[in-house]
Amino acid sequence: MFDWLADIPLSDQAVPYDIVEISFNNGSRKDFYRNTTRHLFEKGEPVTVEGVGGFDVGEVSLTGELVKLQMKKHRVQDTPDIKKILRRSTEGDIEKQRSSKAREKDALIRSRAIARQLKLEMKLAEVEIQADGRKATFFYTADERVDFRELIRVYAGEFRVKVEMRQIGARQEAGKVGGIGSCGRELCCSTWLTAFKSVNTTAARYQNLSINQSKLSGQCGRLKCCLNYELDTYLDALRDFPEEADTLETAGGIIYLQKRDIFKNLMWYAYQGSSKSYPLAIERVKEIQNMNRQGEKPEELKAVELEVVVKEGEEEHAFVDVVGQISLRSLERNSRKRREKQKQKGRDRQPQSGDKPARDRDRQPQNRDRQGQPQGRDRQPRDGRPPKPQASGKGQGPTKGQGQQRPQRSGQGQPQRKRPPEKEDPDTRKP
Repeated sequence: MFDWLADIPLSDQAVPYDIVEISFNNGSRKDFYRNTTRHLFEKGEPVTVEGVGGFDVGEVSLTGELVKLQMKKHRVQDTPDIKKILRRSTEGDIEKQRSSKAREKDALIRSRAIARQLKLEMKLAEVEIQADGRKATFFYTADERVDFRELIRVYAGEFRVKVEMRQIGARQEAGKVGGIGSCGRELCCSTWLTAFKSVNTTAARYQNLSINQSKLSGQCGRLKCCLNYELDTYLDALRDFPEEADTLETAGGIIYLQKRDIFKNLMWYAYQGSSKSYPLAIERVKEIQNMNRQGEKPEELKAVELEVVVKEGEEEHAFVDVVGQISLRSLERNSRKRREKQKQKGRDRQPQSGDKPARDRDRQPQNRDRQGQPQGRDRQPRDGRPPKPQASGKGQGPTKGQGQQRPQRSGQGQPQRKRPPEKEDPDTRKP
């Protein structure tokens, strides 16, 4: 709560309210303490208060008459059992608090491991250790009731403190863990929001929002708290809109309500099976309702013509219906090229005239490269000259260094010399 009475001075005879609201652990937990020291505390001032078997250190969050409203809101009675403020925090108190806070991270990791070993269906969100280190509060979330009697005994022996288990909800857990919301800012529950009100889908319907669970849910998995922020504004604006106006009868047929625009005081209607909507003013909708009660149907809707005002130096930005205007020629062109390539590959695989029969090809295997062209002696040179005779192995193609002759270039205008026939090696002779 914002202390809007903090700057208002008290009269000489007025006595400030003796109960002060104190916050702990950066505002994640708040409690009320009686000010018996009669000191005037200011907001944000560190104070030392009574704890369980010792003391604790917190900050003043609220003073004065507004504390009465907070106590009434949280249903806290002004009884003598309320704990007291001991003193303003000293350097020794603050140093002990820092050392205790430094243990909380390791204690949280260890406590989660112990709960996992005991196979308990619970999730530990935070561990808060008292400033003097004599008590530790474990905040957890669980869907069902958890029997943690054995867990408390293990925690007490492990951490040497008095253990308190406190169950919290999903929204409180998100406030303690923190994070960034879909709006790009830090979560409200971890910064300034302390009172969590119930949120339901009715708030989204009043604001003409689509019921999409993924978009309406926050980091905690519940509906966003910000759905309630503008709900009162929408409810006040919807009072001027007519009720029971979901359907209207006209000469062209029945029109159905699509949405309400509270900013322009318009109601959008559309015929069944049609995608075109007609904006009608509130007065026109009421006239059609009166005509329908008398058994009459209007011939025209008298839809409002929306005008877009564009300032000088600015361009008009509007949504355009491009359904049926997008060309798919690029996709058709790519698919046509793909089919032509497949046909070309099919032609290359078909046998051509002059090739050997299939049985001869099976007897003499050929080596082909990646493009499907034969290698070795079956490969035709580019200039059209017949290939040189080459020696081959038994059933295999020529290898490097065996039966390969480099063709010699002949000079221009000189006849080529005839080479004597090569002698055949008996080891490489064909059978």
